[in-house]
Amino acid sequence: MNVKPLHNEQDYEWALNKISRYFVSQPEPGTADGDRFEVLATLVKNYEDRHYEVPACDPIDVLRFAIESMGRSQADLGKLIGRNRASEILNRVRPLNLAMIRTISAAWRIPIELLATPYEVTRGYG
Repeated sequence: MNVKPLHNEQDYEWALNKISRYFVSQPEPGTADGDRFEVLATLVKNYEDRHYEVPACDPIDVLRFAIESMGRSQADLGKLIGRNRASEILNRVRPLNLAMIRTISAAWRIPIELLATPYEVTRGYG
């Protein structure tokens, strides 16, 4: 199979180079190429998890991205949590609460972790 552990950036670059050809045409699972792709993907993911910190997502940016990429609107968000609340949330006037996070997560299939990250509210609320 010709794979090796990834101990440093050079090994990581080697694995990225080997795996990149599979992004154009992903091999069938269970084939020799499919197995090699799966092993390389696992090695790359493990290396990245150990060496690269992924910054926390801003929940408001996540909501804006969801609205744009899922063909949703602020009005759709308003139907879930209340029209005024949706506006206040997106304008960072009001923080998301747990009930809102659960509702949005279930309806739009957004992981709760992405919506529950602390973020700054621009004006005092409450």
